[in-house]
Amino acid sequence: MIEAILHGFILAFGLILPLGVQNVFVFNQGAVQPQFRRALPVIVTAAICDTLLITLAVLGVSVVVLEYVWLKAILLTAGFLFLIYMGFVTWRSKPESKEQTAIVSFTPKKQMVFAMSVSLLNPHAILDTIGVIGTSSLKYAGNEKAAFAAMCILVSWAWFMGLGIAGRITGKMDKSGRLLMVLNKVSAIVMWGTAIYIGCSLII
Repeated sequence: MIEAILHGFILAFGLILPLGVQNVFVFNQGAVQPQFRRALPVIVTAAICDTLLITLAVLGVSVVVLEYVWLKAILLTAGFLFLIYMGFVTWRSKPESKEQTAIVSFTPKKQMVFAMSVSLLNPHAILDTIGVIGTSSLKYAGNEKAAFAAMCILVSWAWFMGLGIAGRITGKMDKSGRLLMVLNKVSAIVMWGTAIYIGCSLII
């Protein structure tokens, strides 16, 4: 049981740590929202999406779904177009006053929609979840498999909550908005980079 828990912790932390669209978006929304609770929709949505992907991967359901080529193509195309569009929106956004930040401050509904899109339409995240977490879970059964999955999910929730808090702290420290403008550009570049990755997956 302890081995499964430690394995789940190390594996999930290693997968979620790299810079990606999902992480950047959660951090940015934490930074630009006037209150931390206003960033909770994106934090909770991202965590729920990860929970769904991890659960499906451990149960083996996600592998069956991605066997349908047409369904995979639709998901990849939607993800590609959405990220290209959001990259331009984020890159071109500028502060209108000193009180306003340089990154788009989304409404709760838009936060949830975008978080779902970058989580569920991101082939890199999906393949990581299926290929790594799903495959790794095969060595466990019963309570050990449940403990492994639960730890992966717990790490995901803790990570996104931490990102939101870190973003909030950064936003309060950066009164000029210059740092947030840089983060804005980084966010757009990450979105376009992910879109290119998705585009290559479609071609290949």
